[in-house]
Amino acid sequence: MCTDVITTHGTLLNGRVSYQQARFGHRTGIEPILLAAAVPARGGDRVIEAGTGAGAALLCLTHRVPGVNAVGLEQEACIATIASTNIRANGFNNATIVTGDILRAPFRERGFDHAIANPPWHDDRSTASTDDLRCAAYRASKALLHHWTAALAQLLHPYGSLTLICSTATLSRAIVALEAARCGAAHIMPLWPRAGRPAKIALIQARLNARGGSVLLPGLTLHDEHGYTEEAQSILRNGGALTLRHHVAGSQQKQL
Repeated sequence: MCTDVITTHGTLLNGRVSYQQARFGHRTGIEPILLAAAVPARGGDRVIEAGTGAGAALLCLTHRVPGVNAVGLEQEACIATIASTNIRANGFNNATIVTGDILRAPFRERGFDHAIANPPWHDDRSTASTDDLRCAAYRASKALLHHWTAALAQLLHPYGSLTLICSTATLSRAIVALEAARCGAAHIMPLWPRAGRPAKIALIQARLNARGGSVLLPGLTLHDEHGYTEEAQSILRNGGALTLRHHVAGSQQKQL
C-alpha cells in the first residue's frame, strides 16, 4: 500500500507523450514501449493491460493507434491515480485506468480484442527490494505468470491476441502458460541488446484458440556503436509498430 507518492515528470516517444511516474520504486524502462509497439490493434479495438503501472504501454499504444479503446488494470491505487493523470494530461479519452487485480478482473469475459502484460520477472526466491512498490513490480511466485495469462485469456474474443514481454529465463514458462490458456501459434521475438549478445528479454504473442507451433522470429537488435539502432529508434523514439506476425522468407523464420 502506498500514500503520498512523489512523482517526476518526463516524456515518452521523444516528447510525443507526457509522462509522470513515481520518483522512487519501479521506474519505467523501454519494455512497455516495446510491448505497446507489438500490439496488432486497430482503431475501435478494445485492449486490456494487466499491471499497467503508471500507464506507459497504454499511453504509447493510444498514441500510435488513434481510436483504440484501452483499459489499464493496476492494483496499487496510488499508481493507478498517476496513470489516470497521465491519460488525462495527454487527452486520450478512449483510455481508462481501473484499480484492481487481474485475478479478480471486473470485466465480462470475451470483451477484448487484445491483452498485454509486462509481468514480474523474478520469482519469490530472489532478493526482495526494501521498496514495496519496486518489490511488487519485479517479484512474484512462479505461479503468477500462469494465473495472469489464464485471466487475460478469459477476457479475449476468439482469436484475440495476447502479448507478453518477459525475460528469456521465463520464456519457457510463458509458452507453457499460453498453451494452458488455449493461446496457440505463439510468435517469439528476441530483443538483442547488441549484435552477437544473448537476448535477456523477448516478446511473445499468441492468439486464443489458434493452432500451430511456436515460431521464432529473427529478433530486434536494440543498440549499435552509435546508440539505439535505426530499427529500435523507429519504435522507442517515433512510436512505430513492431510486427510479430509477418511472413519471414527462407530460413530466417524457425518453427519450434
